[in-house]
Amino acid sequence: LKQPGVCGGEVVGTVIKMNAMLETPELPAVFDGVKLAAVAAVLYVIVRCLNLKSPTAPPDLYFQDSGLSRFLLKSCPLLTKEYIPPLIWGKSGHIQTALYGKMGRVRSPHPYGHRKFITMSDGATSTFDLFEPLAEHCVGDDITMVICPGIANHSEKQYIRTFVDYAQKNGYRCAVLNHLGALPNIELTSPRMFTYGCTWEFGAMVNYIKKTYPLTQLVVVGFSLGGNIVCKYLGETQANQEKVLCCVSVCQGYSALRAQETFMQWDQCRRFYNFLMADNMKKIILSHRQALFGDHVKKPQSLEDTDLSRLYTATSLMQIDDNVMRKFHGYNSLKEYYEEESCMRYLHRIYVPLMLVNAADDPLVHESLLTIPKSLSEKRENVMFVLPLHGGHLGFFEGSVLFPEPLTWMDKLVVEYANAICQWERNKSQCSDTEQVEADLE
Repeated sequence: LKQPGVCGGEVVGTVIKMNAMLETPELPAVFDGVKLAAVAAVLYVIVRCLNLKSPTAPPDLYFQDSGLSRFLLKSCPLLTKEYIPPLIWGKSGHIQTALYGKMGRVRSPHPYGHRKFITMSDGATSTFDLFEPLAEHCVGDDITMVICPGIANHSEKQYIRTFVDYAQKNGYRCAVLNHLGALPNIELTSPRMFTYGCTWEFGAMVNYIKKTYPLTQLVVVGFSLGGNIVCKYLGETQANQEKVLCCVSVCQGYSALRAQETFMQWDQCRRFYNFLMADNMKKIILSHRQALFGDHVKKPQSLEDTDLSRLYTATSLMQIDDNVMRKFHGYNSLKEYYEEESCMRYLHRIYVPLMLVNAADDPLVHESLLTIPKSLSEKRENVMFVLPLHGGHLGFFEGSVLFPEPLTWMDKLVVEYANAICQWERNKSQCSDTEQVEADLE
């Protein structure tokens, strides 16, 4: 009687244990599903944010068919070759822009130059750094690159140093403008600092180069805000284009009036970038507050009513421009300031070869602004608009998977284009000489 009882108890216990074993895996399975969903969501966000599905391709080119454009396509392989950014993060315009903004470049060289000082007519002291070539130029001529950096930048910025070093090694003398008020160790000597489209300091640097090196020819280069300044400078008067072989503008926005509305939008985080740049501008302006707004300073009437409390609370470049920057040149309104200081109204007056470069994923330059260079390139034979898919704002890093190369696609393209234009001008000169000899023989 005891035996069956024991067996029955064992059977019941075994059944209960088996049921428990069958039921307990259900809870971990739910957790595993949640984990998989979380991982999938994270991967989706990473793929979207890093834009990993975006293809690599040659840049889109906008130009008119001409002898010059055909020569450039043959002489500049980068125009027709794929631009391949670093695989993991290089297709994100935000990361490219952030890396440029935070560290500039990797393993940046330290080119040796001489700082020059020019006293302007209003008492301002303009400075630029001069770097001599480190090799003979490919056409054997004396060529000087006159370079205008981006907003609040100068010759000591890493992306400028990297570009200058590369240009020197390709036989170019380089003159780099230091924006008025941008260098922390150079005090302002008049109640004025650099603005969006003031060409006075850049023009003074160019005139110095022309007088000091009368046989040199010029390649004009501008980055971001500097692109606006150099294009405006060339278009202001025909005399400014004398001895200029070509001009290259990289990552500019062409029209501050059109850009101001897009800069207040959160699309592509432009409003956030606007805040960061405004914060940097505030720091620069306030570091020169005594030279600009001090009681002992003889300042223009337009600056007398400047309310510094508005500057302290400004969260956008437009607020700073309206409260301070436009008043340096006596503009009555922000609209007038942006209209007059933008290069858009001067571009059609440029007759030398002009290459305009932007990245399609530049978070600072809204795609609507790119209709300006596109339209210009459809009307002018001297203009080529280059639009790669990736690169961000002044990034254009290259590399295999994770780590970028010291030299960027942008650095190589500007020098390659300049070399091609120099060769084009040399060929034209030789053809003219041959025709002249033939005419003399006849």
